[in-house]
Amino acid sequence: MNKSVRQRISILVIEDDPGDFGLIQANVRLAGLRQLGDKEPVFWAPTLAQGVAAAAANKPDVCLLDLSLPDSAGLATVEAMRAVAPDVPIIVLTGQDDHQLAEAALHAGAQDYLVKGQFQHDALGRAIRHALVRQKLESRLSLFGAALNSVANGILITDVNATIEWANPAFTRMTGFSLAEALGVEVGELLNSGKQDAQFYERMWQTILAGRVWSGELLNRRKDGSVYAEALTISPVTNSAGRIQHFVAIKQDISERKASEERIQHLAHHDQLTDLPNRALLSDRLFQALAQARRDRGTLALMFLDLDRLKPVNDTLGHDIGDLLLKEVALRLQACVPRGSDTVSRLGGDEFVILLAQIDKAADAVVVAGKVLAALKHPFTIGPHHIHISGSIGIAVYPQHGDEVNGLLKNADTAMYLAKKAGRNCYRFFREIAETAGV
Repeated sequence: MNKSVRQRISILVIEDDPGDFGLIQANVRLAGLRQLGDKEPVFWAPTLAQGVAAAAANKPDVCLLDLSLPDSAGLATVEAMRAVAPDVPIIVLTGQDDHQLAEAALHAGAQDYLVKGQFQHDALGRAIRHALVRQKLESRLSLFGAALNSVANGILITDVNATIEWANPAFTRMTGFSLAEALGVEVGELLNSGKQDAQFYERMWQTILAGRVWSGELLNRRKDGSVYAEALTISPVTNSAGRIQHFVAIKQDISERKASEERIQHLAHHDQLTDLPNRALLSDRLFQALAQARRDRGTLALMFLDLDRLKPVNDTLGHDIGDLLLKEVALRLQACVPRGSDTVSRLGGDEFVILLAQIDKAADAVVVAGKVLAALKHPFTIGPHHIHISGSIGIAVYPQHGDEVNGLLKNADTAMYLAKKAGRNCYRFFREIAETAGV
């Protein structure tokens, strides 16, 4: 053998027959397996106990293990060695009639087996080198497996029909389905929530069947029936001919992130005290209602409400009581609007706005204004306090009193001040101002 390809290696031989050990030692030299420095590459242990001690003291590169030893026999011999040196590849040495036992040893973790008396140096060298290569590959696969099993994201491997062939523990934690329950099942059958339409999945399949990576967000269903938000990436896996063989899906549960985004979005568009829509959301809904009214040639009304005598409540009972009062007012106002499309909004302080997105005539706004004044007339019980307040309401109607957001808000506000001047606890239309001014 060419010296340039000779390999330095340490070999532990656990064999009770000195003659067999001598043959192995000679074949190792002939196979070109060189000494490790100035040391003999082959170490001998005639019993399992001595072999276990040698492996623990100086980890060998490979172990040649006889299955019939004075202190151990059969598969227990392999198991004992793997327990003390799990990363050391084992080549089983067996008698001529022990093929079945040797094959069982392979299932128990041995890398290869040789029949004593029937191998020469080339077979021994090849077995040792192959065992070392396989051990490295298995170690690498074990590392990859450990990494895939420890990552926080769910990972699926499917065939080309999306039938599940493997899933990691994170997938089970995310979905509630065990690996046994998932194997052989089509992904959609297992997780489809019905929240995405057919076009969504058609676009996804078009992408991955074309050999491209697909990424997106969707809602999937857990084993318990609950729906969760998921960020999903699907990558096609091709063979050497470029044909798709598998798909690898990486799944991340983003429910908490989505919920956090929704909370932030909600806070940005709602009053923190009453949880009513704030000015920004009111303006957006009024803009949309105006667009709808223009298309349908319809009518809408905007009612600006200012509470009467809230300041004395804050001055005498404190702002905490005043805040509780405002929350109760918000609840009563919401009970006064007739439709789900209507909006009750708090602009701040003691100012509220009611958007009636669709009315038949201005008199419909009068009905709602009457309900609001009646609702405020009943005393509010806040702890030990019974509080009496009222409200002044200004009404602007589209299209008579304005045809855009700011104009209607301004005119409803102006009408509210006329209600204040009229003695409070009443409503006024914006047109009444024009009549008063003689326009």
